[in-house]
Amino acid sequence: MSRRRQIYEGKAKILYEGPEPGTIIQYFKDDATAFNAQKKGTISGKGVLNNRISEHLFTMLATIGIPTHFIRRLNMREQLVRQVEIVPIEVVVRNVVAGSLAKRFGLEDGTALPRTIIEYYYKDDALGDPLITDEHISAFGWASQDEMHDIADMAIRINDFMAGLFAGVGIRLVDFKLEFGRLFDNEFSRIILADEISPDGCRLWDMKTNDKMDKDRFRLDLGGEVEAYTEVARRLGLLPDGAVSTVLDLDEHRKARGK
Repeated sequence: MSRRRQIYEGKAKILYEGPEPGTIIQYFKDDATAFNAQKKGTISGKGVLNNRISEHLFTMLATIGIPTHFIRRLNMREQLVRQVEIVPIEVVVRNVVAGSLAKRFGLEDGTALPRTIIEYYYKDDALGDPLITDEHISAFGWASQDEMHDIADMAIRINDFMAGLFAGVGIRLVDFKLEFGRLFDNEFSRIILADEISPDGCRLWDMKTNDKMDKDRFRLDLGGEVEAYTEVARRLGLLPDGAVSTVLDLDEHRKARGK
């Protein structure tokens, strides 16, 4: 078997050349980072769970007409996705005060926002992913006005859908990060949802207890990261009760065989 060509390795995923032109294989790692990679660690089995959760959310979003890069899940840690040109902007959708928003404005974590807020950050680790405005985006040509309209419209639709989806299983969608890409057809392109949606990039709180069910458990040294990710997958109906140990055991067996 020929060795796959690696295209890119990020903090949470590795991208490989896909089997067909215009496709990429997206591999989910167990590596965990926080505070712009100043804190690093491993959450055993995270990649397996994020792969499954992201597959489910992207599939559900496609049913309401959100175009995405997702094609299909290949195995426990890999997805086949469409190759896109990533727009260098992280889109953060906020429903509840938490994280950097609380720090910037001296607000209390958990304060409900009077309306949903969309923020944009320039994707540059060396600069710390700075907060930017529409004026920066236009001035530096990172995206056109039409593209930003599409991105904002999709972000609101995704938020409305996912907030309801998570509320239905007792989880509050506090905030989350999205990335978008340009899918090219000859000289024309359109904006589609890319990357992933998982507890790595969402703040998810239990609606009864406010327990954190996301990567904040790693950021804040709360422990129980894999249990929290597992509970999210279980509530979404992706894992039967007690199945996680079997899933992770199978993943360890697969890695031991080098597959």
